[in-house]
Amino acid sequence: MAMSNSSRLLLLNKDEVEALLQPDMALQAVREAFVLHSQGKGRVFPVVRERLDTGGIFGIKSGDVQEQGLLGFKAAGFWPDNGRLGSESHQATILLFDPATGRPSCVIDGNAVTTMRTGAAGALGLVRLARADSTQLCVFGTGVQARAQLNFSLRMMPTLSMVRYITRDGRVDESFEAQFATRCAISLATDCNSAVAASDVVITATPGSGALFDLESVQPGTHLNCVGTDTRGKRELPDGLLQRVRLFVDDATQARQIGETQWAPELTCISLGDLLARKAHYNRRSDDITLFDMTGLALQDLTVARALQERADATQTGTRVAWPW
Repeated sequence: MAMSNSSRLLLLNKDEVEALLQPDMALQAVREAFVLHSQGKGRVFPVVRERLDTGGIFGIKSGDVQEQGLLGFKAAGFWPDNGRLGSESHQATILLFDPATGRPSCVIDGNAVTTMRTGAAGALGLVRLARADSTQLCVFGTGVQARAQLNFSLRMMPTLSMVRYITRDGRVDESFEAQFATRCAISLATDCNSAVAASDVVITATPGSGALFDLESVQPGTHLNCVGTDTRGKRELPDGLLQRVRLFVDDATQARQIGETQWAPELTCISLGDLLARKAHYNRRSDDITLFDMTGLALQDLTVARALQERADATQTGTRVAWPW
């Protein structure tokens, strides 16, 4: 009884997560998640992803690493009307559990985790798959995830020096430009197809409501990181593009269910984790078009969350509440 009365649940809010979570921590944890998944040591359970009558989308991504005692899930989704309430459209909460007892050990605001781990995953794909001499990048979107992707891209590939961005309304996003102006030459692109054709790297980070550019605009040697398609029915790419690329995914089953690969599920794909774990090999040719279909792994959320929990314990960050059982 004494042990049950002494149980504590760690709570980490948005500000605490953002203070603790650093890019290098996220990169290390996400790389570990990819490798664990490739080795079969980390399991990814079936994804829940459902549309709500409220107009939102609710999902659960869960998994475990049995030999590490890591178990948990992220409940997350997209609520497009949140902007009118002064909040982010994407919402996420992560819970970690003791796999021996089922007791929760940590509750974490998942928004910053999702943003950071997705940016880190994109960077790992970019470094492994894009041409090493890439200098020009085009990004669709200027929201939270577009910023994360661009931030990690510039961090991990310093050859990138010119960035063109595309907004939904075709207007300049001054805050977006200001965030990156000291790190690259950045400007609004008014012609999507011309911007894609001139770019070595293309990042799509939009709500996934339809094709963003024409098939013919994608030139040999281009690499694409595709982030926005994470639900059945979403897409960002034109018909026929998947058939022209060397296709890489974070999880083949998940990509065929909710990623861009849902539009051509018969295609052969390679797991990025298999590349990082050296179970698969790929030597890029200069004219290859490579595409990383990113749907987000539960294991990425869990390895980052565990790193946060350990850091919070070391620094005595967060709130600990009694949680008897």
